[in-house]
Amino acid sequence: MRVLAIIDVQRGFINEGTRHIPDIVERLQIPFERICVSRFENAPGSPFRALMGLERFAAGSADCELAFVPRADAKTYVKHGYSAVSDSLMDAGRQAGGAVHLCGIATDNCVLATALDLFTAGLRPVVIADACASHAGVKYHEAGLMILKRLIGEGQVATRAALGL
Repeated sequence: MRVLAIIDVQRGFINEGTRHIPDIVERLQIPFERICVSRFENAPGSPFRALMGLERFAAGSADCELAFVPRADAKTYVKHGYSAVSDSLMDAGRQAGGAVHLCGIATDNCVLATALDLFTAGLRPVVIADACASHAGVKYHEAGLMILKRLIGEGQVATRAALGL
């Protein structure tokens, strides 16, 4: 079984640097047996509000709406921090022999945090580099990939073509 985690592909994160991601992730769902979709909500009193002044992504806002159509059997869940790791995703990864494929927004924060949490938990995060992007721009996407290669190993960061997707 192969697991795909689609991280925060939401309307509020779509801009010139991420516009290509919704179509990619929609098609990318096809070969995977299990799909987990995270959706970020910025809860009242969160560190995003208190420390960074981020008021966007309030529950129920247009920012929080998904920017793609998840497969009918996808498990969608809300997260309130950077990492998209949930009990459901961890269980799916274990059932898949330890590997979880990651894609979405943003390479330099939420994808990175999720990959690190999976790695720390003893699972193998596989970051699909050309199915990720950063709403802060390509420079941040590339920086995120560089850091990911250092922290989880170069073999865990690959393109769709290299993975046969």
